[in-house]
Order: sequence, then C-alpha cells, then structure tokens
Amino acid sequence: MRKQHGITLIGFAIVLIVVGFFAYAAMKLIPLYIEYFGVVKSLKSLQTDAGIQNMGIDEIRRKLDAIFNVQYVDETDVPLNSVTLITSNGQRSLNVAYSVDKPFIYNIDLLVHFNYTVDLSKGATY
Repeated sequence: MRKQHGITLIGFAIVLIVVGFFAYAAMKLIPLYIEYFGVVKSLKSLQTDAGIQNMGIDEIRRKLDAIFNVQYVDETDVPLNSVTLITSNGQRSLNVAYSVDKPFIYNIDLLVHFNYTVDLSKGATY
C-alpha cells in the first residue's frame, strides 16, 4: 500500500477557521485604513492651499470639513476637534490624531490609533 499525502478533513476545517478569522478581521479593518488614507490625502491637499499659513484653526477645520465630505471621511470616526494646529519656532504644522473602536466579535473590539502631521510651512508656491 502506498502512503497517502494530503490534509485531513479536520486539518482542513482548522485551516479554514484560521483563514476565515483573518479574513473577517481584514473586512473590519480595511475600511478604517481607506478612511485614514482619505484623511491623509485631505491634509496634503490642504497643505497646498494659498494662505493656509495664516489661517486660524477654526477656518482650517471648516475647509477640512468640506474636503472630508469629498473624500468620504466619516465625521463620527474623525471628529474635527481631533485636528490641532501646532506652532513651534515660527513653523506651523497640522496634526490629526484619532482612535476608532470597531466591534469585532461578541465583546471583543478592535481599537486602531491614527496620527498624521503635515507641515504647513511647505505650502503652496506663489
């Protein structure tokens, strides 16, 4: 008799469960990262606006709100008050730091932290 090679039904079920678990986690996390890339793209587009170096934080947040709507960034996940203006040694930077708590399985949640800073002094060329 020849020895058979391959995976048993129980081994296949275990592999299927592990692959399914990671696929489900990816289905929950991928939209969060797509939204984060929209936030990054919004901040980079705001960086090139003329006069951004002299705007106040409220005006920057209003402009960013309009850009977020175009980028399909959900304001419940990325609140506008998470956007802060950092001024140091005459240099201005715009920082967004937020966390998203996504329900995963039963009483287990996925908590993802995002933080991105863009330098406003490297703004638009006139």
